[in-house]
Amino acid sequence: MGQFKVSDHVRFIVPSCIGIFLFMLPIKTAEGFTIPIAVLANWVQKKLANQLSLIMMLIIVLTGILTLIATFVGRDKFAKTPFFQNLLCVSKFWVVARVLAAIFAIMVHFHLGTAVIYGEDTGGMLLDDLLHTLFSVFLFAGLFLPLLTNFGLLELFGTLMTKIMRPLFKLPGRSSIDALASWIGDGTIGVLLTSKQYEDGFYTKREAAIIGTTFSVVSITFTLVVIQQVGLGDMFVPFYLTVIAAGVVAALIMPRIPPLSRKDDTFIADKATEDNESIPQGRNSLSYGYEKALLRSRKETSVYRFFKEGLQNVLDMWMGVAPVVMALGLVALAIATYTPVFQWLGVPFIPVFELLQIPQAAEASQTVLIGFADMFLPSVLGASIDSEMTRFVVAALSVTQLIYMSEVGGLLLGSKIPVSFKDLFIIFIERTIITLPVIAIAAHILF
Repeated sequence: MGQFKVSDHVRFIVPSCIGIFLFMLPIKTAEGFTIPIAVLANWVQKKLANQLSLIMMLIIVLTGILTLIATFVGRDKFAKTPFFQNLLCVSKFWVVARVLAAIFAIMVHFHLGTAVIYGEDTGGMLLDDLLHTLFSVFLFAGLFLPLLTNFGLLELFGTLMTKIMRPLFKLPGRSSIDALASWIGDGTIGVLLTSKQYEDGFYTKREAAIIGTTFSVVSITFTLVVIQQVGLGDMFVPFYLTVIAAGVVAALIMPRIPPLSRKDDTFIADKATEDNESIPQGRNSLSYGYEKALLRSRKETSVYRFFKEGLQNVLDMWMGVAPVVMALGLVALAIATYTPVFQWLGVPFIPVFELLQIPQAAEASQTVLIGFADMFLPSVLGASIDSEMTRFVVAALSVTQLIYMSEVGGLLLGSKIPVSFKDLFIIFIERTIITLPVIAIAAHILF
């Protein structure tokens, strides 16, 4: 440690502590416990409440227009600006999705066409509610994300946690930070952090897919909203313990079965970043991890570069993710709201609920697959079920299914993390099958 100056220690400790405070330290507010990033996001949301729908519509429309221009002029024209080249030069599928999102955003904001598009349960819910949250969360999470990624915190935790994360979940130790940021903060922050680490060459394709679909867990705050929605707010503690138990079981199994197990264990564009988490002989994990953290923080010497990277994160999420959420999320919500498709798809689960001795199996089955459209929909439907046990199971299952197109699913598809729509649907079904028996056992113990 003799080769390090006091300034090296300060450069690691101060930014990392600020990052931990902003992203991971629960603080008490009038609404309950949350993290400082969420407090800042809520403040911006309230200040811009009347303008955010217009702002998000303009961002989505601008993204669609710029993507079309980039498609016509060609990728080579953006060679001098690699950031915008990657952001705007996308595949034909995403060009169509972004253009569709722009059309949807205009229709929703100005109430054009049919209520199927702009209704409160479909486009209105996205543009006037969810996208408000994403705007403000992405603004601060994107801007301050380098505090977690660039100053050595991941190197320290990578070394400390690798003996746990690697054998249990087939992941590098640094992924523990992604999981913690999601758990205490928000699943969207976990996806953002994972995508950035994958693009920087710290995760392989398989690792990024596993973390994004397994550890971008629902925050403590939102699980409280879910359990209150089904009228069981007084059971939050056993409910959350059930969610954790089911989530851990899923995290142990999912990386070992397709489609995640079949993802290539290679880096993005062969862009591996040297990050050996093994500990040399004669060294302990804490001192070696701390040394690696100091070496990493030494590389950060420019305040300008810090804020440039942060602003690029913000633009990447606003322009890369919001259109995907608008296009795919609206289609999924419209199908869920205006057709019986999800009810039909739930029929095969009736015998499963009956086998697990869950009351009102037919009503419960209707909530199972609708969660793929939006995580809150099962709780909305489940609130009318008479049986407390069934409402408990429906609420817990909706949280542990994890993949829903109106947010996490849309974010994953809009990010560089290598998962397809088909992958996400298969993972959603697998998580349902794996976690339902665990939740049912807990429900029988509690009720």
